[in-house]
Amino acid sequence: MSRPMSRRGRSRLLPRTVRGRSAAAAALAMALVLAGGGGWLYVILRANLLDNANGRTELAAREVAALADAGPLPSLLPAPRSGVDMVLVLDPRGKVVATSRPSAEPLARAFAELRPQPGQDAASKVLCCSPAMGGERGDVVVVRATPVPGEERYVYALTVLNDVDDATHAIALGLLGGAPPLIALAAAIAWAVTGLALRPVTAIRTELAAVTASELGRRVPDPAGGDEVAALARTVNATLDRLEQAVARQRQFVADASHELRNPVAAVRSQLEVALAAAARPGQRADWATDCQKRCRADCATDRPSDGAVECPTSGAVRAALADAVRLQHIAADLLLLARLDARVPTGTGEPVDLALLAAEEAARRPATRVPLTVTADLPVPMRGRTGQLERLLANLVDNALRHAASQVEVRAFLDRTAGQAVLEVADDGPGIATDQRERVFERFVRLDAARDRESGGSGLGLAIAREIAHAHGGSLVVAAEDGGARLVARFPLPDGHPGNPATGRPADSS
Repeated sequence: MSRPMSRRGRSRLLPRTVRGRSAAAAALAMALVLAGGGGWLYVILRANLLDNANGRTELAAREVAALADAGPLPSLLPAPRSGVDMVLVLDPRGKVVATSRPSAEPLARAFAELRPQPGQDAASKVLCCSPAMGGERGDVVVVRATPVPGEERYVYALTVLNDVDDATHAIALGLLGGAPPLIALAAAIAWAVTGLALRPVTAIRTELAAVTASELGRRVPDPAGGDEVAALARTVNATLDRLEQAVARQRQFVADASHELRNPVAAVRSQLEVALAAAARPGQRADWATDCQKRCRADCATDRPSDGAVECPTSGAVRAALADAVRLQHIAADLLLLARLDARVPTGTGEPVDLALLAAEEAARRPATRVPLTVTADLPVPMRGRTGQLERLLANLVDNALRHAASQVEVRAFLDRTAGQAVLEVADDGPGIATDQRERVFERFVRLDAARDRESGGSGLGLAIAREIAHAHGGSLVVAAEDGGARLVARFPLPDGHPGNPATGRPADSS
């Protein structure tokens, strides 16, 4: 037992685009019109031709019947006119009395059963495939004639319908032959008209797809007129205006908050560093403790501070507070940098930068790391960019690798001559990054399960900042597939004029 076609299966049979559906609808409508109109035209023309043929045949029979009523008929009648093929006169017993065609006995036997009903003087019938007619179709009309005196006579007139069949066949062929071009024409017109109507929609869709977080100032084209497409364009532009304003307010808030936090956090950090340094100097430790006791009085012993007093700080508490202040300062700086990167203010093409030298300098700034840090860069890897931001990108990648590495971290800088790109890789042999998390790690404030601890997991902004810097330089930053550990790959376009840049039109050096 077959199952009915599902809705999804039916939807697959329909065109996916509006232009395709409009063209299909127009083609279907034209097919239905042609089928209905053509069928109606075919039936009407065929009925009209049959009526004309029947009228001519009956007229020929009545002319001979009038002669029979007037007197005896000759055995061989003259050929009828007006396209009637023959006339035959039979007596009530079916015997041929007169005919316009010799050897009419087979036709007489075929016609003998056709007689007018009582109370009527004529009858007609279309004979099909009769052997007496050579297999042709014919319209037969019989008229009763009553000579005075004499017995009844039956006058038969025959018109072969070859002309009618040929005409209706030609009409059918014309309709069937003309239907496909007309259907195709209707579909083409619908396709073209719908395309013209949807051209503004396509422009709106293309421009809307180009709107990104860094290009919120773009607007869709507003077509002239007051139709639905123009209303859609104006609505989209109004929505984009509100979205740009909301994002601008959010970015401004983040930038202002980060900027305002920098000074107080820096002041807190400085005070904590001074207090920790004073506690660490032997000559001042006693004075610092005595001063602390004077301020805290008995509260230091009872551990209950009085109104307006503070608890006596210890070296451990100061160090913890200093670590939190440093962390808060880094978060504020990261948020401020992200706000600036989100704004994507054009700063030109930047200055020449060597990624190999950048990697070597980063390793030199980290003489003593938890695990060995190695740099592999045999040749210069030139590009154009902002040195400070690229240093921050590399530092964030190295920090992330050192945080998770088990025994080593490797930094590689090289040229991908095939793709015409400068590549910077940072790999570690840590637990790695799951396939379904390789995009999530670049989201802001995201820390995976292995890095959720506040002390070792970072703020969750380092990789997000690194990717934004890569995008700001026209490059990319992804997590590459790796059997063990994690490998983050940053790719940047080579500067114009470099032999490895395909845009220069010169082949890259194969050495």
